[in-house]
Amino acid sequence: MANLITLTRLLLLFVLVGMLYLAPPAWQLLDMPLLVLIIALDGLDGWVARRRGEASVFGSVFDIAADRVVENVLWIVLADLDLVPVWVALVFVVRGLLVDSIRCHGAGRGETPFGMLRSPWGRFLVAGRFMRGLYGAVKAVAFGWILLLQPWPALFPELWARWGESLQAVTDALILLAVALCLLRAAPVVAEFAATELRGAQGRGRP
Repeated sequence: MANLITLTRLLLLFVLVGMLYLAPPAWQLLDMPLLVLIIALDGLDGWVARRRGEASVFGSVFDIAADRVVENVLWIVLADLDLVPVWVALVFVVRGLLVDSIRCHGAGRGETPFGMLRSPWGRFLVAGRFMRGLYGAVKAVAFGWILLLQPWPALFPELWARWGESLQAVTDALILLAVALCLLRAAPVVAEFAATELRGAQGRGRP
């Protein structure tokens, strides 16, 4: 059941993408509620897996992969629609690939994604519940805000002419905050991995 919920989340994501490109502006008012449903299902699949005793390696990997797909597809689509700058999508995609590659390397040595972090500040930024929750909340609010505003120029032209600049400033602030947190949480993963590999190389070079 939990994996079916995860699959449903992915299917709804592509319904959302279709609406972003093809739906009339009035129908696009449903985009943000649909995003909220996709986010809610992300929490539901884990709860169902624990409740029904369905937790598995496959389910965990599938859930993480679905999270990455949802995030990267949304950033890329929003960039393609000129709702966010292209460089923002590139930051999130590159950061995800880099961090996931480092974590895969660590997994090959028996380390968990959060167990790889040694420093207190690294554990706080990456593994801490507060920072994980803050990062997820900021991205969710940014996505929701952007989707909410997408049909406004067509549906409410006078309102947009008056308030569009201020509303766009809120959008820009949310995007920059999401990018800042993205880079801030990636920094300890990259830094500690580089330091560990450097120490290992130096150790192997000793006579």
